[in-house]
Amino acid sequence: MSTSAPTSTAAGKTAVPHRPTDPGGPTGRLAEWLAATTLDDIPAPTRERGAHLILDGLACALIGARLPWSRTAVEGVLAMEDGGSTPVIGWGRNTSGPAAAVLNGTFIQGFELDDYYPRAPLHSASLVLPALLSTAAARDGVCGADFLRAALLGFETGPRVGLALHGPQMLSRGWHSGSVFGTHAAAAACGALRGLDAAGFEDALGLAATQSAGLMAAQYEAMSKRMHHGLAARNGFYAAGLAQAGYTGIKRVFERPYGGFLSTFGEGHDPDASQITKDLGATWHTEAITVKIHAAMGGLHPAIDAALALRAGHGLTAGDIASVRIQVPDAIYHHGWWQPERPLTTIGAQMNIGYAVAVALLDGQVSPAQFHDARIDSDDVWQLIERTEVLLDDAPQDPGWADPGYNTRVTLTLRDGEQLTRALHQPHGGPDDPLSNAEIRGKSGP
Repeated sequence: MSTSAPTSTAAGKTAVPHRPTDPGGPTGRLAEWLAATTLDDIPAPTRERGAHLILDGLACALIGARLPWSRTAVEGVLAMEDGGSTPVIGWGRNTSGPAAAVLNGTFIQGFELDDYYPRAPLHSASLVLPALLSTAAARDGVCGADFLRAALLGFETGPRVGLALHGPQMLSRGWHSGSVFGTHAAAAACGALRGLDAAGFEDALGLAATQSAGLMAAQYEAMSKRMHHGLAARNGFYAAGLAQAGYTGIKRVFERPYGGFLSTFGEGHDPDASQITKDLGATWHTEAITVKIHAAMGGLHPAIDAALALRAGHGLTAGDIASVRIQVPDAIYHHGWWQPERPLTTIGAQMNIGYAVAVALLDGQVSPAQFHDARIDSDDVWQLIERTEVLLDDAPQDPGWADPGYNTRVTLTLRDGEQLTRALHQPHGGPDDPLSNAEIRGKSGP
């Protein structure tokens, strides 16, 4: 699209694009970059990683599509929709673009197996892929290269906005962080596939920002936690489509002092708008997106890995363990710990660090099998949870750890009084120890 001439919209009408209000500000600079960046501008390793993130996301959707809560979502959403041309993954049915974005995002997030970005927690595939699939369904001849470029621009945008909000702080405050700044990831991706110019991207980002939401109390028992990123994907899909039609969004949405995205969601927490454009085009956050190997909330993975390492390294059984102490930083403590009570739901078990560490020590794995009702309600699990304490500890536990991050320390006190400790800053799969592309392909199936 031109930045100065009238343009044709998907509806066949004419819309006059608006220039970014301040091309030098973070909103304008990001919009200009999104409009100008080609696939060739993106390094080959980043492109390859992005393709594997797409593969992992689609595989997660297939796993999540037929889960009980996903079936309920399909019944509820399709009862309110009149049909359409966008596929509902795993169901052999089509619906409208917005409805498909909600459902496909819900499926990818359906069993806590999808990716996450540790420094600014969000689940990129569940935001970007559903929005792109809905956009592609309404367009003719979308090629793989264009789809990959659009996905990568979405993968880059979400973390940058999250870093500006100091993403883990959002979890500590009770926001579902990824659904708050995930709307921008979806809007950026859809805008790229629609060919928006810089002005259109600014409108899309502004429209996405005003639709951001998500309460983290959904993690305890509600099905709705599974749907938050799907709703954000839908909102990003709408934002880009409205922007292409000439419907304007909030200008300079990131830097507005009153009612702006950072000033409102970051009130009292010193948001840093410079993170949105820091090293833009030089640092690629896609390569730091973590692919999960455990079926639990990402912040629990260091504790799970530590527990598995202690169990394997010392040949432990539950009878050897007198007590478990887990020390974690603020975001994980608030997001991942409360004293669980029976009956515990699947979503609650996947969010609770006490439960996840207990089954890691008992079963030697934290896979979908550990989250069936019968396993969740087993006496041996609850006996170990009763001997578990979780403590808030924001102090770095190793001189090499520059910030609290996901710093986690697991200490087991054995029946004979011996103490065993394992501390981790991040799990296998994290930015400094990523899953290889071969491991991702193995996780996604043969």
